[in-house]
Amino acid sequence: MTDLYPAADQRELLRQAAAAHTAASADLEAFLRRLPEVPEPADITEFANLLSREERARGERQDAADAAGLQLPSMESTD
Repeated sequence: MTDLYPAADQRELLRQAAAAHTAASADLEAFLRRLPEVPEPADITEFANLLSREERARGERQDAADAAGLQLPSMESTD
């Protein structure tokens, strides 16, 4: 039996995940550029939300890279 809808091109999914990560990183950078010298509680909350979004997007980008066959060996030291 043939699939009526072929699987999405993993490379395109990876490009989309990379674009989402780039956007999340850019939003975090923009926030940090306008951050006051003495952050208010609302600033800390916004930072936490932006950081969480960026980390989630990075994880999704990595998952998409793995699915596209771009798995890298660990770069952490084994010492």
